[in-house]
Amino acid sequence: MNDTVGTLVSSANVNGTAVYGRDGSHIGTIDHLMIDKLSGKVAYAVMGFGGFLGLGEEHLPVPWHTLRYDTTLSGFVTDLTEQQVTGAPVRSEGWDRDWETRTYEYYGIPPYWV
Repeated sequence: MNDTVGTLVSSANVNGTAVYGRDGSHIGTIDHLMIDKLSGKVAYAVMGFGGFLGLGEEHLPVPWHTLRYDTTLSGFVTDLTEQQVTGAPVRSEGWDRDWETRTYEYYGIPPYWV
């Protein structure tokens, strides 16, 4: 994520960025972001977990506010564990508000739409 302007960064530079646990262990990478079209807020970072060379990788959304960028790691740090993320409410094909509400309650943080 070295292509930044002040405190802004292009979403193209976020994709592929590593995510680390508080203990410094590599948890996964950012695959893409989900942005609310009406508010412009980033709602989720969809993270890739597991797999090898992109095969068998699982993609799961985590609320954007659970991540913070660490310049020394050149990646995001989270208090979440891989087990917490993989145990989150299962998402149907859509991104409905019921699933979003259960997800934010599961992570114990205020929803992005409030």
